[in-house]
Amino acid sequence: MNIIPILMGIAGIFLAVFFYLRERNNYKKIDRMLDEVLEEQKLSESDIKEGSISALASKLVRIQEKLNLEIHQANEEREQVKGLISNMSHQLKTPLSNIMMYQEILSESNLAPEKEQAFLKKMRTQTEKIHWILNSLFKMVKLEQNVITFDADSLPILPTIRKAVNEIYGKADKKGIQICMEEFENISLWHNEKWTAEAFSNILENAVKYSREGGTITLSFQQYEIYSAISITDCGRGIKKEEQTKIFHRFYRSPEVENVEGSGIGLYLSKLIIEKEKGYTTVDSEYGKGSTFTIYLQKACYKNDKN
Repeated sequence: MNIIPILMGIAGIFLAVFFYLRERNNYKKIDRMLDEVLEEQKLSESDIKEGSISALASKLVRIQEKLNLEIHQANEEREQVKGLISNMSHQLKTPLSNIMMYQEILSESNLAPEKEQAFLKKMRTQTEKIHWILNSLFKMVKLEQNVITFDADSLPILPTIRKAVNEIYGKADKKGIQICMEEFENISLWHNEKWTAEAFSNILENAVKYSREGGTITLSFQQYEIYSAISITDCGRGIKKEEQTKIFHRFYRSPEVENVEGSGIGLYLSKLIIEKEKGYTTVDSEYGKGSTFTIYLQKACYKNDKN
């Protein structure tokens, strides 16, 4: 009797059983990994090396990494929305309360005409503040989400700076603050006139707000190899060292200025605008003596060469 076919048959059975058990074991591993992905648990086994099963295990690892990233981003966005709503509510609460109070006084009291006009003026001021806050918030969110896109170009910088100064000149004049512009070379820098003027205006408005009456705000200009720097130096209260990295954060306000009118949006919005133009903003301040905010914009010649 030829025993070779019998041995080959037995070997085939053993191989079949071996492959069956191996595949069954791999199936259990994959099934367990799928459960772990669905339950957002760390994968217990991700190093299977057998053929197509290995490729499937590798894809599961990538799927879990992608899901974890998307979950993390979704949680961050949810927290940002919650923070935004909370801050909007906080910013709008005071002017809305003031308007309601003035409206109640006007409707229930027999005021002299001059007092009535005074309260109407206060209501108008609070209404303008709400309009400014909402407008700034909409701009901020749209810039963050890239809903607003604006084109920068090679433009003379001096008209943009003058436009910003004109925006805040009235407020400076009321406090007797002089705005001095050192000699400017009207070179072309890479920027958008409307948006960059708003960035300068926000910083200048802060300088006026925190500078003492009768003080001076100085604008100066410095050229470097790639950037040109426009600095705004005030004679305000200055910023503590530990707060200088925080003041450009959205809605940040120092505890020391809680009683000063403000929203914590202006500096953040200015920083956001300048970054959209591939520039950047810095601050150098000495507490109790004043601050210098500097905006760096790319030289047009460098930008054109780079393109």
